[in-house]
This record gives sequence, C-alpha cells and structure tokens, in this order.
Amino acid sequence: MERLKDKIRDIPDFPKPGVIFKDITPLVKDPATLRLTVNQLIHPFLGKRTFNAVAGMEARGFIFGSLVAWELGLPFIPLRKPGKLPYDVQSVSYDLEYGSAALEAHIDSFNTRDKVLLIDDLLATGGTAKASCELVEKLGATVEACAFVIELDFLKGRDKLEGYEIHTLLHY
Repeated sequence: MERLKDKIRDIPDFPKPGVIFKDITPLVKDPATLRLTVNQLIHPFLGKRTFNAVAGMEARGFIFGSLVAWELGLPFIPLRKPGKLPYDVQSVSYDLEYGSAALEAHIDSFNTRDKVLLIDDLLATGGTAKASCELVEKLGATVEACAFVIELDFLKGRDKLEGYEIHTLLHY
C-alpha cells in the first residue's frame, strides 16, 4: 500500500482553509499504480461474491468504478449529479457540510436480481456513499459491498454505512 500512498498528493487549504485535499491525480496518471489500485479494490471479493453490477458516483467514482467493472466483466452504472441523465431518473438527496446535493440514476439501471459493488475514490463523512446505497436500493437492487481507495478515518464516514461490507485501501 505504500506504493499507492506515494502517489497521493496532499494539497493544503483546498477547497477551503484547514482542509488537506488528497489528490489522486498522480495515482491515475501512472498506469502501473492505477492497475494495482483496481486489483487491490477487487481482491477481497474475488471468488467470494456474485456481483452482477458495479456502480460509481460522479465523478472520481467513475474512474475506479468503470475500471473495476471492466476488470470483472460487469456492467458499470453511473450515479450522476442532477440534470446529467437524458432518460427517466430516480434521485436521492443528501446533506453536505454546507448545503445539500443529490444523485440520480436511470430508472432501468438496476433490477431486483442485481447485487452491486459500489466504488468511489474517497470515504469522508459518508454522506455521498450512504446516498448512493439508498439510490441503488430505491431502484430495487442490493448493495453487497462498498470499496474505496481512501478513507478519512477521523470523519467517521464508515458509521453511516453500518450494515454494509466496506473495503478501503488507504486510511488517513
């Protein structure tokens, strides 16, 4: 995991003073490290789960989620910000530290037989991840597990995902 940590760049005071942003750009820029990241995201699930779909939330979840889906030979379902999808959608709203946000997916994205692996780059406060799970389940599927590249342990986002299996590569 040190190889992955070496590719995470700290950006102080972004997006606001006092925050240290964990920049994944150097990681995704390096093909070998990106491949290692994807392999490590799926490793604990190989041979143990019967996922039949992968979902990722906008935007960085698209990077890792689509690569995980490709590696597993599964469909990738994007969970988008409002107004980005052209067909009928379901949505889930959630609170942020300052304001609110929402995620949407096409109404035919999932069915009741779908077992979903949810992927994102970062688990912070857990709001986006929890809303993503709610959206997948609102559309009839089951979230089998969630996997993240980075978890900011001090923000206790894992607490909002009680009842879900969680796999994280890097803890800060």
